[in-house]
Amino acid sequence: MNATLHTIVRPDVLAMQRYAVADATGLIKLDAMENPFPLPAALAAELGERLAGVALNRYPAPRPAAVLDKLRARMGVPAHADVLLGNGSDELISIVSVALSKPGAVALAPVPSFVMYEISARLAHLDFVGVPLRDDFSLDADAICAAIDTHRPALVYLPYPNNPTGNLFDDAQIERVLRAARGALVVIDEAYQPFAQRSWMSRVGEFDNLVVMRTVSKLGLAGIRLGYLAGPPDWVAELDKVRPPYNVNVLTQATADFMLDHLDVLDAQAATLRDAREALVDALASIPDVRVFPSAANFVLVRVPDASHAFETLLGRGVLVKNVSKMHAQLSNCLRLTVGTPDENAQMLAAMAAALKA
Repeated sequence: MNATLHTIVRPDVLAMQRYAVADATGLIKLDAMENPFPLPAALAAELGERLAGVALNRYPAPRPAAVLDKLRARMGVPAHADVLLGNGSDELISIVSVALSKPGAVALAPVPSFVMYEISARLAHLDFVGVPLRDDFSLDADAICAAIDTHRPALVYLPYPNNPTGNLFDDAQIERVLRAARGALVVIDEAYQPFAQRSWMSRVGEFDNLVVMRTVSKLGLAGIRLGYLAGPPDWVAELDKVRPPYNVNVLTQATADFMLDHLDVLDAQAATLRDAREALVDALASIPDVRVFPSAANFVLVRVPDASHAFETLLGRGVLVKNVSKMHAQLSNCLRLTVGTPDENAQMLAAMAAALKA
């Protein structure tokens, strides 16, 4: 035992588990909600030429004007809103948590939802309050509004759609929460917007406590780690003070600048995945003992009789999915299945059918 380490590292950090990323070597990777399609060869070659000219010896622009302007134009950011860039949504969640971490401050989110809301809150010394979803994974606005009244949070997260359940919360329920949370910053997390095709982005500014957070990861650019947050300029200005200098590297900036001119390619891939999701849902529903939950994302949540057995059977057949059954009591015996290519989906379905026969 390293006595110094155990003396000076925070006890809560010592007690934590690191964020687990499974080794997918040699496997069909359907555990991380990635777009399975590469860029077309000609477009990839053109991007390579662009990246070859990037000045790697220089620091990146802290607020790259070209990227910000294109994001505003291409992603429907209202003219009155400002934008903050992050090294993925994860960094933006951390930035928000640090900015609001006054003594006794509380972060609140529905659960089960994205684990980084709670992890980042606790690392920033925010208390975290999780409000259970209803049994069908819909938002319990009554319970959330009651929790807001009791805990007076500084920060409220509303994933839209939710991870890992995949469903979109009702807009009227979200509006109830927004109005109840007037004393808090409300972050609507739209990581899966390309697949949901619904958004609160146009309503930024209608509520002075609302920001919308997105990522380009699910759109097909997970490897460049770029998230963005749009909100009232006064909120963005304060959050920007917490942003680490040069947090978005030059290769990410150049790739984003290039790909924002070729969104048609990524949008077409997203449309293909939306169609594949519906076909996958129908096929999964036809397998006995599989309960399929509605999804507006690029993954599908299913409940099976024995999630651990099904996970191991799929893994043995070369298919890696996400066993979320231990994340929360409401996810008992649930697996999260990323929508892949037609061949990947077919192999996953065959493995799933075999798992439930064994």
